[in-house]
Amino acid sequence: NSMISQSMAELNMAGAQFQIQIHSNPEQMSPQGLDRIEFLVSANPGQPLQSLAKVASGGELSRISLAIQVIIAQRVTTPTLLFDEVDVGVSGPTASAVGKLMRKLSANTQVICVTHLPQVACYGHQQQFVMKQTQDGQTETQMQCLDNSGRIDELARLLGGDQISQTTKANAQELLS
Repeated sequence: NSMISQSMAELNMAGAQFQIQIHSNPEQMSPQGLDRIEFLVSANPGQPLQSLAKVASGGELSRISLAIQVIIAQRVTTPTLLFDEVDVGVSGPTASAVGKLMRKLSANTQVICVTHLPQVACYGHQQQFVMKQTQDGQTETQMQCLDNSGRIDELARLLGGDQISQTTKANAQELLS
């Protein structure tokens, strides 16, 4: 519990608390067992612990999920972790914190992350560009590995939209450094 709370603090949830409660009722045995597990969270200092399902926003759920994955990855050997927009609902400094934590995770396991946030994408060892094309009523997805120049262009596009300017390119280069 405290390790997950500490991991949540690294994701800009300072003072947040996480607790796991196990409710056992031997009289209600079912194929799922006799225990009911509940995750409790206090996302902000001074708030009481409440059911995660009731109080967490989308961004908080994303960060709590990532915090749990970080702890699990330290204990269990998983060859690859795949995160599909784990950074949903976060932005700015929190997105950067998510990127840093994903980079930290990659020290022990392969991490694949789908993101639209340049603050997260810049922490990857490699970056792929994913594109969909529809032809004759069929949609295909293709991926292209980006070199350093391609990464700068893609990060600049994520920063500034379709129009890549010298300013967004400079910002992208700064993110990669």
